[in-house]
Amino acid sequence: MSILPSRFLTIPHHPSLAFSHYSPPPLLQTVPRSSLFHAPSNVPRPLRASATSPSSSSSSVTVENSSDSESDAASGGAPATLFVIRARNRIGLLGIITRVFNVLGLRVEKATVEFEGDFFVKRFFVTDSRGARIEDRDSLDRIQKALLDAIDDCAGTVSAGPTTTRGVVVRRPGLGLGSGDRAAKAERMFGLMDGFLKNDPISLQKDILYHVEYTVARSRFSFDDFEAYQALAHSVRDRLIERSHDTQLYFKRKDPKRVYFLSLEFLMGRSLSNSVINLGIQDQYAEALSQLGFEFEVLAEQEGDAALGNGGLARLSACQMDSMATLDYPAWGYGLRYQYGLFRQVILDGFQHEQPDFWLNFGNPWETERVHVTYPVKFYGTVDEEIVNGEKCNVWNPGEVVEAVAYDNPIPGYGTRNTITLRLWAGKPSDQRDMEAFNTGDYINAVVSRQKAENISSVLYPDDRSYQGKELRLKQQYFFVSASIQDIMRRFKDAHSNFDELPDKVALQLNDTHPSLAIVEVMRVLVDEEHLDWNKAWDIVCKLFSFTIHAVIAEGLEKIPVDLLGSLLPRHLQIIYDINFNFVEELKKRIGLDYDRLSRMSIVEEAAVKSIRMANLAVVCAHTVNGVSQVHSELLRTKLFKDFYELWPEKFQCKTNGVTQRRWIVVSNPSLCALLSKWLGTESWIRNVDLLTSLREYADDADLQQEWMMVKKVNKMRLAEYIEAMSGVKVSLDAMFDVQTKRIHEYKRQLLNILGIIHRYDCIKNMDKSQRSKVVPRVCIIGGKAAPGYEVAKKIIKLCHAVADKINNDSDVGDLLKLVFIPDYNVSLAEVVIPGADLSQHLSTAGHEASGTGSMKFLMNGCLLLATEDGSTVEIVEEIGDENLFLFGTKIHEVPELRERGPAHDMPLQCVRVLRLIRDGHFGFQDYFQSLCDSVEGDDFYLLSSDFGSYIEAQAAADKAFADPKKWAKMSILSTAGSGRFSSDTTIRDYAENSWGIEPCRFPSESDG
Repeated sequence: MSILPSRFLTIPHHPSLAFSHYSPPPLLQTVPRSSLFHAPSNVPRPLRASATSPSSSSSSVTVENSSDSESDAASGGAPATLFVIRARNRIGLLGIITRVFNVLGLRVEKATVEFEGDFFVKRFFVTDSRGARIEDRDSLDRIQKALLDAIDDCAGTVSAGPTTTRGVVVRRPGLGLGSGDRAAKAERMFGLMDGFLKNDPISLQKDILYHVEYTVARSRFSFDDFEAYQALAHSVRDRLIERSHDTQLYFKRKDPKRVYFLSLEFLMGRSLSNSVINLGIQDQYAEALSQLGFEFEVLAEQEGDAALGNGGLARLSACQMDSMATLDYPAWGYGLRYQYGLFRQVILDGFQHEQPDFWLNFGNPWETERVHVTYPVKFYGTVDEEIVNGEKCNVWNPGEVVEAVAYDNPIPGYGTRNTITLRLWAGKPSDQRDMEAFNTGDYINAVVSRQKAENISSVLYPDDRSYQGKELRLKQQYFFVSASIQDIMRRFKDAHSNFDELPDKVALQLNDTHPSLAIVEVMRVLVDEEHLDWNKAWDIVCKLFSFTIHAVIAEGLEKIPVDLLGSLLPRHLQIIYDINFNFVEELKKRIGLDYDRLSRMSIVEEAAVKSIRMANLAVVCAHTVNGVSQVHSELLRTKLFKDFYELWPEKFQCKTNGVTQRRWIVVSNPSLCALLSKWLGTESWIRNVDLLTSLREYADDADLQQEWMMVKKVNKMRLAEYIEAMSGVKVSLDAMFDVQTKRIHEYKRQLLNILGIIHRYDCIKNMDKSQRSKVVPRVCIIGGKAAPGYEVAKKIIKLCHAVADKINNDSDVGDLLKLVFIPDYNVSLAEVVIPGADLSQHLSTAGHEASGTGSMKFLMNGCLLLATEDGSTVEIVEEIGDENLFLFGTKIHEVPELRERGPAHDMPLQCVRVLRLIRDGHFGFQDYFQSLCDSVEGDDFYLLSSDFGSYIEAQAAADKAFADPKKWAKMSILSTAGSGRFSSDTTIRDYAENSWGIEPCRFPSESDG
C-alpha cells in the first residue's frame, strides 16, 4: 500500500494541488490510521445523496470518462478517469480521499480544488496501476462507494489530519472546527503526527537514544545494559501504544460485544521478547542494537518478572490474554497491580527463606498510569432506607472510601494489529479524606490513611490465618471488582442508554471464585444506582457471567464469614441474602422439601461459622460453568456440584486449559521454532497451531530426528550453563535431564520424586563397575516454592537439598546421577528449563490436579512426560497415544478404596528401604525428617507408598526408551505434533463461541487488502 506523507504534498497559492506519487520501501510501509476505519459508532450517519446527483447539503462523487473530456489533457495527454468530489470542507479530508485511491491500487496523476462557500469541489485525475483509464463499470461503482463511505464516515466528531497516515483524533468542542487561528492550530497539530513510528534499524536507534536521553535521563554517550533495556522497552511500548489506541478506537466504532476477563492473578513474566516477536520487529531491533554495541538477548535478561500471580491459574490468565489479542477478540483484562509480587525464594543451608519481591523498584516501563481513570471504592458504613422519586431505596453510606487508579498494560496479538489492554488497579487514598486530615492538622492520620489504602494492592496472597489477613484479602477482592465494574459500566453507558442491551454488549468471565463478588456488585449498581426493578436486574445479571472453577475438592472452595462480609460490605450481604432467599424458594418448587439438598445448595452455609459459599453464588448466577479438563469437569458434575448439575445440566461445560505456543516455543525456544517452520514449510503454525499435526508424517525421518536432537542439545547446553552458574554443579549433556518444576505441595508429590532418586542412588551404590556402565545417566532437576506457612512443603525442599549434597559429592556415582534444586523458579527460568528438559514428571495423586498446564508447555517443546492419569494427562494420552509417554499410578476411581483400606496394605520393600535410609540419618537431619517418613508410613493420604512400585517401573521404561536415540527422538517429535490441541488459542475459541458469544473484531491492516 502506498502512503502519501505530508512532506510530498505541495500547496500552491492557486486552487490546484500537485501530487507526487510516492511508494515507500516495504520496511517503511504502514497501515493508514484514518477515519476510514474509525468513524464513531454513536454519531448518526448522514442521509446520502445519489452518487451522481449531489444535493446542496450532502457529499457527492461523479465520474467523467469520455474520450474528449479534459481528463486527457489535464493528465498530460495520458488517458485518465476524472473523479469530481463535492463535500463540506473538513480538515484532513484531502488525505483521506487520497488514501482511498492508494488502498484501491490507483494512481492520482493530478488534482485540483475549488471552493464553493463551506463546500469544496476536488477533481482527481486517476489511472489504474498500469497507467490506463478505468473503464469497468463495476470497478467505478466500487470506487464511488468507497469514496462516499470515507467522506461520510469522517463527517462526525472524529477526523484525520491532512494526508496523515497516523492517528484518529477525538475532537474536543471547539478544537479545529472553526476558522482562523483555531483551524491553523489544529492543522499544525495533526501535521506534527503524520505517520506511524518507523521500524527500520536507523529509526529504532534514534528512538532508543531518545529514550536514553529523555526518559532514562542518561547521556547517550554513557549508559549501561540496564539503562539500555529501559530505553529499549520504552521504544517498544511506544509502538504498542499506537496499536492499542487504534484497536480501542476501532472497537468503539464497531461497538462489538466485549468480554471482560476478571482475574486476581496474572503471571505475565517478561514482556520484551514476547512484544517484539508479536510486533514482528525482533530482527530489526536486534540489528539496531548490534550497531549500537548491545545484544538484544543480553538486554532482555535485564528485565524482571512481573510476578502478579502464582502457579497455573495465573499463568493461564496470561496465556489467555495473549490468545484473545492474537485471535482479534474484543477483550479487556482486569486485575490488581500488586506492589509486591509473590515472594522471592532464597535458599540458605537448604532451607527456604522468603524475601519481598520488589518488582516495581525500578519502575515498570510497560505500564501507563491513567491518572484520570480513577474510581471511588467504598467499605464499611451503614445501609439506610431513603425515598427516591417516591420509592423506597437502600442507600449505602460508607465508612471508608479508597480510590482505585488504573494502570494499563498493552497485550499485542501475533500477526495482527490488534493490541488489547490488561488494566490493573492500585489503591490510593481518597483525596477528600486526605485533605480533611491535613486541614485539621491530623497529619499522622493522613499518613495512616494513605498506608491503609495502598496496602490493599500491596501484597499478593496476604496471610489470611488472622482476621486482619482475611479482611485484607476480602478488601482486595472487592476493590478489584468494584473498580472493574465501574469501568465496564462507564464504557457501556458511553454508547448505550438501555440496560436491556447490556448482555448483548458485555460478557463477564470469572476466573475462579475470587471475582465472584462482581455478581453482587452488578446487582447493587443496577438496583441501587440505576434504579432497575430487582427481577429485571437479576435477569440481566444472569446473562452476563461465565464461571471457570479451578478447585477439585470441596475444601478448596472459597467461603467468606458472614460477620466479616457484613462489617466490610453491609449492602452486599443484604443482596446475597435476597439472592439466596429467592433461589431457595424457587428450589423448593423444583425439588420439594429435601432439606439436606437445600442446605448443600444454599449460598449461605449455616455452620459453626456462618459463611457465604462464593462458588455456589457463582454457579447460581452464571449462565455457563466450566471445568478445565475432562477429568476435572467430570468431578464437578459427579461430586463437587452434583446437585447443581442435576438441576441445570445445560450450564456445565468443559474447557480444557491451554498455553500459548508464542511464549512457550517462539519466545523460549527459537531454535525449535525455526526447525518447525522449516519442516512445515510455513510459519502459519504460530497462529494456527493445528498445523503441527503435519509433523507426524516426518516422525521417522532420520534428517528431522538428527536436527531435532541437535536443537534439544543446544537447549540442554543453555540449561547446563545456568545450573553451573547457579549451583556450581557441572552436569553431563549426555544425561537425561529429568525435570519436576511445580509449586511444592504434598499432592504434587515432589516427595515421591525424591524417594525415587534415593532409590536410584542406592541401586547405583550397590552396583559393580560393569553394571554401572549400563546405567542411563540422569540429571534430576526440581524447582518450586513452598507457601510461607506450609511446613511440610518446606521440609520437602530441605530433604531435596540434603539428598543433593550427598549424591553430588559422591565420587562413586559421578555423572550417573545429579540432583539440582532451582531456587526462585519463575516464568523466565521456565523459559530456560522447559526447552532443555528430556523428561518431565507430573506426579499428582489422581483426582487432585484440575488441569496441569505445565505438562502442556513441556509437551510443546518435545519433552516426554512421566505422569499419573490426572488432569489434562488423560486428554494428552488421547492425542499422542499412551505409547509416547510413561503412565503410572492409581486411577481416580481407585483412590477412595485405597484410602479407606488405610495403612494396612503392604508397602514395597524398595520404599521401606528408602524411608529407612532417611530415618537412619543417611542424609543428615535425622529428627527433622521423621515427620515426612511418618506421613508415608502412616495414613499415606497422598498414596506415595501405593504408587511407588508403579513409579519405579515407569522410570525404568523411560531409561529403556532414552537408551534408544531414534525411538526417543520419534516420541519427542510426536509429542510436539500432538500439542496443538492444548494451545490457549483452542481454549479461547471455545470460550468465545460457547460461553461469551463474541466475534473477532480485527483492526484492518495492510495484509487484509
